[in-house]
Amino acid sequence: MSMASQTLRQRPKDNNGPDIPSDAQPVKDNRAQKLAMARKGLRSLIVAIAVPLALTGLSAHLSGSSVTGLGTKPTWRPPVWAFHLASASTASLMGLSAWLVWAEGAFHRQPAILGLYLVQLFLGLLWSPLVFGLGAVRIGLGLCVGLFGVMFMCAQCFRKVNPIAGDMVKPCLAWVSFLAVFNYKLVV
Repeated sequence: MSMASQTLRQRPKDNNGPDIPSDAQPVKDNRAQKLAMARKGLRSLIVAIAVPLALTGLSAHLSGSSVTGLGTKPTWRPPVWAFHLASASTASLMGLSAWLVWAEGAFHRQPAILGLYLVQLFLGLLWSPLVFGLGAVRIGLGLCVGLFGVMFMCAQCFRKVNPIAGDMVKPCLAWVSFLAVFNYKLVV
């Protein structure tokens, strides 16, 4: 025997059998982890959209389905159900965009962004009961201006974290602008 063959060692046999690669167990664990993370992400997405949507539904219920005591109404006023539907869409879009920001971890790193989101949600929930339910159009106009400002700040903060989340706020800003014009026509 030569000297070189005496120093060679045999490769150890895998316990997994001949057909199973040695790294099969880590791949299986990795898939299970990814599946668990996907389920957690899906649950959080459902909550992020369902909670604002349910609160908007409650707000619509509290405001009623008719416009009484608003004085002169603009002739181009959509029906009340259209206001409620657009508000629900806005709440859902904002919930989705907030979820995108949350998924990036920004709410933990910058809690002020979460505060802005919650303030805009609260202001958005107040408008319909104030204007349609109580007929407080002047307060509603001030609320629209404040809501637009807070929502604009949300868009700027969201865009820094996730550009798609920031862009998703744009239709919401358009809706609040429409509300402000509508509300202004109720005041004058």
